[in-house]
Amino acid sequence: MTKLMKELGIDRLSPPERIALAMEIWESLERQIPSPEITPEQRLQLQQRDRELTNNPEIALTWDEIRAHVEDHP
Repeated sequence: MTKLMKELGIDRLSPPERIALAMEIWESLERQIPSPEITPEQRLQLQQRDRELTNNPEIALTWDEIRAHVEDHP
């Protein structure tokens, strides 16, 4: 544990309590930091991909397939 974590008493929290605290901190940052803007071109590409997947759901990959591909192509 770092000095700050000990000073704040975080070292006395259980693992589930520390996870909950980390999630609360993360969520508070999400509310304070604006999401990056996407360009009109990026939005169009996302819409096209969404339509393609909606019209052809069989082209979707499972997480296992994606993971296997990434592991095979480091």
